[in-house]
Amino acid sequence: MPQGVIDRIRNAIRTGNYDLTHHAIEEMAEDNLGIYDIESAFLNGKIIRIEKEDPRGTKYVIEGIGVDQSTAIGVVGRFKETGIYLIITVYEIV
Repeated sequence: MPQGVIDRIRNAIRTGNYDLTHHAIEEMAEDNLGIYDIESAFLNGKIIRIEKEDPRGTKYVIEGIGVDQSTAIGVVGRFKETGIYLIITVYEIV
């Protein structure tokens, strides 16, 4: 797994250069997750899968831990043509 990809994603999160789909926001609410949980998962997590079949762009599945240091979180996202990282969905790993 190229380290550059996770570094690029983390940089987008750190600089606020990301957006969430309506679906991701709904899933966050359903699983009682906050934006800091999602950011934490990106910053301490790792890419577990890369999905290249989507014509809109390569999707990255990341698993990490929320701010409570115990909630496992999965996040799926991709880079838009503009360079913004789009968070497509979020879920608690149970």
